[in-house]
Amino acid sequence: MGLPALDAFPRKLWNRLASRTLRQGGLDGLIYPDPSGHASLRAAVAGYLGIARGINCLPEQVFVCAGYRACLELIYRSLLHTGDLGWFEEPGYFIAREFLKTTGLQLVPVPVDTAGLNVQTGMVLAPDARFAVVTPSHQSPLGISLSLSRRQALLEWASQQKSWIIEDDYDGEYRYQGHPLPALKSLDAEGRVLYIGTFSKVLAPGLRLAYVVVPAAQAERFAYVADTLYNHCPYILQSTVAAFIEEGHFGQHLKKMRSLYAHRRTLLIEALLSTLDDAVHLDPQAGGMHLLLRLAAGYDDRLIEERAQRAGLAAQALSKWYATSETSSGLLLGFTNVVDKIQAADLATRLSKCF
Repeated sequence: MGLPALDAFPRKLWNRLASRTLRQGGLDGLIYPDPSGHASLRAAVAGYLGIARGINCLPEQVFVCAGYRACLELIYRSLLHTGDLGWFEEPGYFIAREFLKTTGLQLVPVPVDTAGLNVQTGMVLAPDARFAVVTPSHQSPLGISLSLSRRQALLEWASQQKSWIIEDDYDGEYRYQGHPLPALKSLDAEGRVLYIGTFSKVLAPGLRLAYVVVPAAQAERFAYVADTLYNHCPYILQSTVAAFIEEGHFGQHLKKMRSLYAHRRTLLIEALLSTLDDAVHLDPQAGGMHLLLRLAAGYDDRLIEERAQRAGLAAQALSKWYATSETSSGLLLGFTNVVDKIQAADLATRLSKCF
């Protein structure tokens, strides 16, 4: 789940840009990379975010990391301390949850409803929390967008408490109804939001490239901490991605993928609904790279997940994304690599045998 359509990756163009990077590279490509990120990529990301995500930042505020977890570690070591209390969406991205727990941070599950993270509940459960981890554009895993009133309430709380908001915008570019929503960071007038983006979903996970945009007042601190971590990303990959963005290929690729994913999403939805019928209810989602199937009463999502994985299907049980015992039953299914109706029908049939 969450794997981009690798068959649609522009390999010829990528190889050409990478070859050019190697040919034109000087001695700077042979030494240790800048721990904060290659200057060309930091500038390209800053420019892209200003146009596409409404984020006004300087290249010096962008820090390139070797994946999402490396971004979290950089934030933790720069601003937080062992034992700090933080809000975490319930349900929420379990990989991030487990990583943060290994650092000694204390996570408070805050429920997500139809308007996203319930900020008022968070203020009751842990009003003095030092941070909040959120996925406002497309909540992981429920797919809900954080409402404007909740965004404003979250920013107001962070400003009053001098707390940090960690915004994970993992697939905000993919929205199939209307235009992509502006990032929460775009509303951040007080400098409390740390914005994380990744190229794993929009290009390829093998790049191991992500980035965090920090408030201007924290850039010097982050640069110091980045220099102490072994978080270097290969020069050739950073420089190639920078060229991909600067020359306009990235915007064209996203436009192409939005259209492709909308089509593939429809293929899988139609196949699932015609095959599984009354056993599931499809949660409506405006964007993202996965579907959420709610199960009818009597079905065990973990048992179905186990059967599905034995059948070679990458279905995930929704209940595993909860930290508490109060869970909801459902299945998370990726659709980005479903190429045609035949494959969609085959996947739906195989999944139906797991119920």
